[in-house]
Amino acid sequence: MPPSPSPSSSAQAARQRLGEKLRQMRQQARLSGVQFAALAGWSSSAQVSMIEHGQRTITADHVRLWCRICQVPDHVAAELLDEQRAAAGMWQTHQDSNRIGLKGRQEKLRDKYWNVRLHRVYQTKVVPGLLQTPELMTHYLTTARLEQHLDLDDVAEAVQARLRRQRCLDRPDARWLFLLEEDVLWYRPAPPDTHRRQLRHLLEVMRRPTVSLGVIPRDVDRRGVNPEESFTMSELPDSAVVTVELVSGTLTLTQSYENRMYLEAWERLFSLAVHGDLMRALITAALAATPDA
Repeated sequence: MPPSPSPSSSAQAARQRLGEKLRQMRQQARLSGVQFAALAGWSSSAQVSMIEHGQRTITADHVRLWCRICQVPDHVAAELLDEQRAAAGMWQTHQDSNRIGLKGRQEKLRDKYWNVRLHRVYQTKVVPGLLQTPELMTHYLTTARLEQHLDLDDVAEAVQARLRRQRCLDRPDARWLFLLEEDVLWYRPAPPDTHRRQLRHLLEVMRRPTVSLGVIPRDVDRRGVNPEESFTMSELPDSAVVTVELVSGTLTLTQSYENRMYLEAWERLFSLAVHGDLMRALITAALAATPDA
């Protein structure tokens, strides 16, 4: 199963993998650290060592420098630059993401959702944003604003932006797959009436021809298939992206081996889920147990 991501450890590991490739490239060019530093115009080889051991941020200029000095083919340079971009964009805090406001963040995601071909969401905690009612959106976005200490109150505008994004579910050229642990149906972060409307909305949205909704029952025999961290997988025309939202920010994974691990995790979890009438019965049970007030 994919390891539970840590922002610092994941980013550090990505830098170390890239740094190791730069080190191997230098060694294949038969250059010592001292020789490389001299060719780079640096007074010391310490910077060479720090970059190759992932002890400092590796920029695109660093990659270009290694490729130029080591005289590698253009396709190798392109692959390393792709890896550098993936490592640099891997981690973004919520504070950084929300500098443009909650509305701005919602709008920034718009193009991705209108270009995605296949979208998979696995959730252990909350109803996915694409399936939320306006009332639940308002609750979650208000909570996010308070927890992240945002001065700008643009929750209402952010809700409207997210509702516009939900229109992507009508795209006939895309598929939207959602997988929830049953506990998500029972968590009540908002008032009971909001929770009831949300559960009814799930019963409605499961009828959409482009949407597949599955629920993993609490009592399923899941020997060999552990719950995972919540994650989203998006297949775009020219790339595949996995995002994992943590308390302090979002982890974005684009490397093929990372995508493969999460796809394998998705397939294991999907094998446990129920759909159709069996899933409807789970939602109806949670709905019946929701108090009137």
